[in-house]
Amino acid sequence: MDVLVTGACGYIGSALLGLLQDDEQVDRVVVLDSLDSGSPRAMLGTLRDDLDFRQGDVREYGDVESAMRGVDRVVHLAAITGASSTHDRREETFAVNYDGTENVLTGAGKLDVDHVVFASSCNVYGRATSTDIDETVDPDPINPYAESKLESETLVHEYCEAFDMTGTSLRMATNYGYSPGVRFNLVVNYFVFRALTGRPLTVYGDGSNWRPFVHVRDAARAYADAVLHPETWDEHVYNVGSEDGNYRVSEVADIVADEVAPVDVTYLEDEHPGPSYHVNFDRLTSTGFETEWTLREGVRDLAQEFTNA
Repeated sequence: MDVLVTGACGYIGSALLGLLQDDEQVDRVVVLDSLDSGSPRAMLGTLRDDLDFRQGDVREYGDVESAMRGVDRVVHLAAITGASSTHDRREETFAVNYDGTENVLTGAGKLDVDHVVFASSCNVYGRATSTDIDETVDPDPINPYAESKLESETLVHEYCEAFDMTGTSLRMATNYGYSPGVRFNLVVNYFVFRALTGRPLTVYGDGSNWRPFVHVRDAARAYADAVLHPETWDEHVYNVGSEDGNYRVSEVADIVADEVAPVDVTYLEDEHPGPSYHVNFDRLTSTGFETEWTLREGVRDLAQEFTNA
């Protein structure tokens, strides 16, 4: 099969490309990326005959349709990320995350794509009051990023029904760990960097808020599995992570201090800590997929990438 990956030069995409290329089911991987936030370094080691790079923007339908011609399946990663930053970028966020998704789905329906996997986020749960959040809990997004992801999930469901294709949305836990397109506006990675450079860790609130975490390479494995084996990912939405990956932010700070370097942790209890959600991953278990990385292993690995130890 031929697989299109939008936003493949980003954090997760840079870990996904090699997985797809190495799978015997995949003949060709097409990359569609604007390079506005991603980097060509994500494709280091992948520029072989079975990879077709197209520079383009998901907001431009012509770019999407051109890249999608001849493709069997799609992983749609392209998005504006960094949830807290989208409060000041609402229009742009919806243009990329929602309108871009509609373009991808329109092209998929027109060109008879079999299956679409959409990158959503556990951030959609926002203020959900349950302490064991599964996919039946009503989301309560608190920022434009999460709102755009939740509304795009509805688009995926509607377009799949209208065009007789299959599709699923993966509500990904917060990523961490090393990939060629590594990001440092994510809590674990940022904490590791500060610890390595001898600076204190700053935690908004008292650190008691919960977050689920998943290593970026496990995230990439989940997208690969979902696009290559749609018969086992037959629900409209999945939380992706692990029960053991739920941590309080204060626990993350302690792990970084243990595994990287002793650091001072400052708790800004008057600052809003952001959303808190403890997530259930039982539905994911039904697919047969399991994560491989622990948070401690990922923290150590990222520190080693920095120090080349």
